[in-house]
Amino acid sequence: PALEIDLALGEAAGVEVVSQHGAGYAWTRKQGGVPVRGRVAAVGRTWELDGPFGFIDDSAGYHARHTAWRWSAGLGRARDGRQVAWNLVEGIHDSPAASERTLWVDGEPREVDPQPFAADLSSVGGLRFTQWCEREDHTNLWLFRSDYRQPFGAFAGELPGGLALESGHGVMEWHDVRW
Repeated sequence: PALEIDLALGEAAGVEVVSQHGAGYAWTRKQGGVPVRGRVAAVGRTWELDGPFGFIDDSAGYHARHTAWRWSAGLGRARDGRQVAWNLVEGIHDSPAASERTLWVDGEPREVDPQPFAADLSSVGGLRFTQWCEREDHTNLWLFRSDYRQPFGAFAGELPGGLALESGHGVMEWHDVRW
């Protein structure tokens, strides 16, 4: 086969939030810097993985009929050598306290203040984003409408609280849906 992937995900310190959303509620559990072990083989090359390279996003709920959010999740290394992961959001689970906004430093999670997102997803807070590729969809089925962008790429700049990022990779997302 041209591609073989054999990975096992571990567990990391997670953050769990339940929020009122319209007449219903929404739930999420995020884990940043999840241990990943295994290998990926493609085009005659093999890469072994063993480290905090994963991010798990479990979410469910009874969202409001019109829901919109911006979200960013990523993994990387701070300039001081510590492993970092982040989960930043606006539009859902984003109350001033007890939100899902989290920064993990060497596996330890802590909630962070709200971070403003650029409308074009080029930045969030002190992080600048360079897009590599993107998933995008615009569906309009009269009663159901979804506008969605999810670019993947690299991050540079400062994490919430002023921690300088040496390198970082991850995702930005914008979703505006009527269901």
